[in-house]
Amino acid sequence: MNDFPLPRRPLAAALPTPAAPAAASAASGSGERLHAAVRYASGAGSAGAMVTGAAALALYGFAAAAPPAAPDRIDVLVERSRRLRSTRLVRVVRAAELPAPREVTGVPVAPVARAVADAVARIGDPLAVRRLVTEAVSGGHCEPGVLVRELVAARLMDQPHVVAAVDAVLAEGRALAESRLYAMVRGDALPEPLWNVDLRLPGGPHLGGVDAYWPEYAVAVELDTRSPRRDEEAEWTEYSRKREHLERLGITVVHLTPRKLRDAPEQQAVVVRTALMAAGDRAPAAYVVVLPR
Repeated sequence: MNDFPLPRRPLAAALPTPAAPAAASAASGSGERLHAAVRYASGAGSAGAMVTGAAALALYGFAAAAPPAAPDRIDVLVERSRRLRSTRLVRVVRAAELPAPREVTGVPVAPVARAVADAVARIGDPLAVRRLVTEAVSGGHCEPGVLVRELVAARLMDQPHVVAAVDAVLAEGRALAESRLYAMVRGDALPEPLWNVDLRLPGGPHLGGVDAYWPEYAVAVELDTRSPRRDEEAEWTEYSRKREHLERLGITVVHLTPRKLRDAPEQQAVVVRTALMAAGDRAPAAYVVVLPR
């Protein structure tokens, strides 16, 4: 017996697959439409199809996405080698290699970053793109670097409105990480540092900027907010070189990520406090000039 009984009609009018997505039009709920779309894309004996795009984001609870039943067509991600055509109700999206799906309300769904990229590819409105990208990152659904890699793979980062949305989100992400750092320091009653300063040797070269510095302890905190749009290896080398230079001068550098500050602020506070407490056991640091950044 069919899961979704259809009205009788001539055999020639039926779609060639037993789980044809026309069945979704007879389904009463959005979940039935989604399941019908996945069954059509999966085909007989095939696996791996998953919902992506706007419908997937709605399942993840994105406020910027329409309800799952709203899209005229449901985007379904399949392997590139599959011989499958889009229909009136299902849009086939292809990938050379399928990501591991997540299951949301019993429906296989593409990871958030991939779903955002597939949704952005269908949107021409810059404001709508920015809302989706902002919610993905600021809402904690995915990391900026993961999202940017998906947008690059989808060849969307050559579109000015997508680049503008990503740049805005990265700037907001740094500001949010800084506010969490302030809250961590004050909430854990750590000594008040000098915030957002540049360090340099007296009459010598610039050593680099840090997000917080305790001169009396020679301890610095640096947030890892590297832009995923840049050459990650080159930027990490720059970070490492600065850190090694400061530590040769006797300055301890504590490296924190926005994700750790968000998910485990108490643990990060312990790391910083431990570095401050260990200052008395270290040799005196070189004198450095501290300037506003």
